[in-house]
Amino acid sequence: MTRLNLVLLLAVLASAIYLVHTQYESRRLFTELDRATAEARRLETEHQRLQVEKRAQATPLRVEKIARAQLNMRTATPAITQYVSDPQGVAAVAATAAAANRMPDRTDGGQP
Repeated sequence: MTRLNLVLLLAVLASAIYLVHTQYESRRLFTELDRATAEARRLETEHQRLQVEKRAQATPLRVEKIARAQLNMRTATPAITQYVSDPQGVAAVAATAAAANRMPDRTDGGQP
């Protein structure tokens, strides 16, 4: 009978130690999950802030202002526009396109 009591006492102690360990692990994991959730919220907020900043930086007015100030660019007007014509180049492109349209399609492995 004493042996049985001793075995049962050891089983209860082992069960209690396992329960304490499981509760500790559960609390540790919950804390880790809470930290990860807070980090995810922080990163989402930062991502939204960066998206707003990106949209603000890419406004056409800002781009034009920087182009004028830093790159010394100016708006194209007819007074400063130069038109170039190349009649031979246009004819050559048209002839090449027409020749390409007349070539037979050889997707059948070269068989007629």
